[in-house]
Amino acid sequence: MLPYRLLQPAGDTSAAYPLLVFLHGANERGDDNTAQLAIGGRFFLRDSIRKNYPAYVLFPQCPADDVWAYFENQIDLSTGYAKDWVFPFHKEPTATGKLLKELIDHWVASGKIDPKRIYIAGLSQGGMGVLDMIARYPEMFAAGIAICGAGDPFTTKLFAGKTALWLFHGEEDKVVPYDFSQQYYRRLKRAGSVVRFSSYPNVAHNSWVNAFAEPDLLHWLFAQAKK
Repeated sequence: MLPYRLLQPAGDTSAAYPLLVFLHGANERGDDNTAQLAIGGRFFLRDSIRKNYPAYVLFPQCPADDVWAYFENQIDLSTGYAKDWVFPFHKEPTATGKLLKELIDHWVASGKIDPKRIYIAGLSQGGMGVLDMIARYPEMFAAGIAICGAGDPFTTKLFAGKTALWLFHGEEDKVVPYDFSQQYYRRLKRAGSVVRFSSYPNVAHNSWVNAFAEPDLLHWLFAQAKK
């Protein structure tokens, strides 16, 4: 079972609305069904956002012993930061990734969701989850937002031209390498895909602060739709 919270659209819920799935970072993993709201929860509770961008917002919580997407690295003892990152793209998702897909399918089948407007966003390990999910299910997601995430840039061929993507990364990020977002952007741009990249000088790992302050963030996201 995957713990989750669901924010419903304000007002009438008889119509089908967009679904936005938000994936938290490593520090919010667990089973209290609360920690996943620590970053981003208040943002989506703003009255102005609920009024201007009515949607179902899903906040699942990854267990402490699992991850949204597969990755491997080594800790550099001289710096304390990870290095030698590898992102194996296995045929099957992680156990939590599989449960997440089942959860999304459940809400889509409820009839409450507009299937042409399903979005996924996440930060850090959640950003890794975003890049993994849109590569696995490009026909499902209209758009993704990956904040200080990473993954295998070769997987862009699986979703280029199918799922729009906005990447965010601090240029001084020592936790998750900036280069991965840069590589994703370059490959998607060459492929003619709908992609944006917000690069922040003098910003470390917490680039979600900058991302949530982008005035065009939700306007861009909710403008994307499957044909």
